[in-house]
Amino acid sequence: MTPAAQWTPVPVPAAADPREVPSHWFNLVPSLPGPVPPPREPEGAEHDAWGSRLALQQRIRLDAVRAQDGATEPFLPIPAQVREELASIGRPTPLLRARALERYLETPARIYLKREDVLPTGSFKLNSAIAQAHFAAEQGVDTLVTETGAGQWGHAVAWAARRFGLKAVIYWAGVSARQKPGRRALIEMLGAEVHASPSERTPVGKALLRDGRHLLGSLGTAIGEAISHAALHPDTRYISGSNLAHVLIHQTVIGQETKAQLAALGERPDALVACVGGGSNLGGFMGPYLAEKAERGDGLLLLGAESASAPRLTRGTLAYDHADPEGVTPLGKSYTLGRDYELPETHVGGLRQHSGSPIIGVLRGQGLLDAVAYEEADVFETGRLVLSTEGMLIAPESCHALRAAVDRAVLARESGRAEVIVACVSGNGLLDLDGYLAHR
Repeated sequence: MTPAAQWTPVPVPAAADPREVPSHWFNLVPSLPGPVPPPREPEGAEHDAWGSRLALQQRIRLDAVRAQDGATEPFLPIPAQVREELASIGRPTPLLRARALERYLETPARIYLKREDVLPTGSFKLNSAIAQAHFAAEQGVDTLVTETGAGQWGHAVAWAARRFGLKAVIYWAGVSARQKPGRRALIEMLGAEVHASPSERTPVGKALLRDGRHLLGSLGTAIGEAISHAALHPDTRYISGSNLAHVLIHQTVIGQETKAQLAALGERPDALVACVGGGSNLGGFMGPYLAEKAERGDGLLLLGAESASAPRLTRGTLAYDHADPEGVTPLGKSYTLGRDYELPETHVGGLRQHSGSPIIGVLRGQGLLDAVAYEEADVFETGRLVLSTEGMLIAPESCHALRAAVDRAVLARESGRAEVIVACVSGNGLLDLDGYLAHR
């Protein structure tokens, strides 16, 4: 029995109309089985060039998201304009049954796919980008700066910034920026400024290049550069696309819609599966199911699928660590491989980071979240399988979730159990064709 039966999270009722965008975001924090460890200052921070990391974060972040990070209410109203924008981009996104994949696998399991890949920029990232751009416009901010790994978040920020009349500066993990010229072209066509990280444009980038560390770039190097950029530009605010509480809160539209859609079909999930990097699509997808996890215990599997090249949840340590290799961020407690971990070159840019969300760390540490890691070749093989059966090409990050769903469905075939497996398809793979071609 998991610790799930030992705490009482806030229930999230299924919406009466699955065609409606949720009216509120769900705040996971009050429903966790333990407190989220607070961020800390690194030892000696008062004596180095960056000073208080916590004070820096207060200065460069949006007021509204800082308030959401500290919110204690279980439900936070979605502003009317944000809700309208979410509806305009196609929310609620479809929940489709993968019948052809089921037939191919000869499984009695019923596999459902939550299709975040159909949104305008091809991923779930717009859910938070729209919210944060709205808050920035309300605050009178001129420019947003951020990091991106695979480019999905950068693409979403560029789209949302243009929608709200803002400028956007994107620091992009260098290896992924080089692998995805098509996505870079789209981001720049939307008016954003893009810089491969590490770069010569910021103190953090210069230090990394000088010391010869993390030269391939990663989400961590891009985070450090984006923060140092914001520190030097008072008219700019830094926004995040993962890890932090407010981002997971914004993504709970995914899980709330899934609950309503499954209820309309008379279904109840036995397994929820999502890929996990920083943790925002997983947290947003699974967060609204915490009360059901508490009720059902091992009867509801929450499964995160990560990259074997960045195996934080399966091989990492639950510890305080910086989110960037230069140590510009405050220390956060989650599963980490260590900020000095040199991430190998892969096409799975969205999962290439050494640390993750403290909220996901609590779920994993309390035994509520299972995890599995997959090699890159295996996930691209799964992507080709989904294309050949369902006709959809999904992002390599999302292929991790589909690989876990396929493995679960094979187990169901062997046991004869007709369980319901729901996977979050977090992104589209049409801009990842070079990765697919490299793994033919």
